[in-house]
Amino acid sequence: MTAPVRIAVPRKGRPLEAVLDRLATVSGGETVADDVISTLRYEKAVTKGEQSVETTVYERLARYSNLEDPSQPEYTLLRDDRDGKPRRIVFDSVTLDIEGVPVELVGREEPFRALRTHSFALGFDSADLVLEEVVSLEPEPLSALADLNDRIDPHDTDVRVVTGLGDTVHHTVLAKPSVVQEAGHDAPDRSFIAEYEGPLVISPRYERLVEAVLGTDATRGLTFEYPAPDEQEEPAIARTGIGIYLTVTGGTARDTGLLVGEELFPSETVLLENENEADDPDIETVKSAIQLDETVSTVPVV
Repeated sequence: MTAPVRIAVPRKGRPLEAVLDRLATVSGGETVADDVISTLRYEKAVTKGEQSVETTVYERLARYSNLEDPSQPEYTLLRDDRDGKPRRIVFDSVTLDIEGVPVELVGREEPFRALRTHSFALGFDSADLVLEEVVSLEPEPLSALADLNDRIDPHDTDVRVVTGLGDTVHHTVLAKPSVVQEAGHDAPDRSFIAEYEGPLVISPRYERLVEAVLGTDATRGLTFEYPAPDEQEEPAIARTGIGIYLTVTGGTARDTGLLVGEELFPSETVLLENENEADDPDIETVKSAIQLDETVSTVPVV
């Protein structure tokens, strides 16, 4: 039997759902994908206290997992970040067939880092992590996935972006109308930020990402500030005046009295490749299958 192509994937959340949805379309694994997604959504609700259960987490884990058939999903337990560190059921592995090639999806907490250590040739993770960890900071802003590989130092990592999955939300400029008007602008955009000096609210640990998408020239004069404990980003931005946060429709920001401005960069799940580990023709078959849909934005590998 052909050895499976192993792909590192997130263990839970929107990125994993995007991966499963995409691979289901090229493998015929819709039933398995739906099963994993519905199971993990239910378990998330249990962990958050939104769903009551009479069984223990170990009993549910045994019921969900199939250790005999690799084409059926397996799950595992992780400690959640919520108070009390409850054990949460998350994805572990499943094997799909893509163009006649067995493909084993392997859950990892940090797929991108697993590729950087050469544990996998392929993996899926958020483009945000590439920005946060390996993209060089330059005076000019970074605004598109297609430009990511050009900003990766080949001496730093062999991992490159192959394609995006289209599950896009955007890092977006949000600001109070009064702040924008006082600066003589019509909308919070890059030109507004380039002239602005003062506090800018961002999510914790996003400093490098924001510097990359704005460019170092635009970040001069900015002071990064963060939401208070238990405070959401939109109210923190409304309190401070301007910030950058992820938006889908911008409805919550508008409800908070903010203007929704320019979309700076897509926060999207991407297929990643460690070029030094990707010399197997089966890997090329899998990559090509994943990129078949013309609606998926492809990124040239350099």
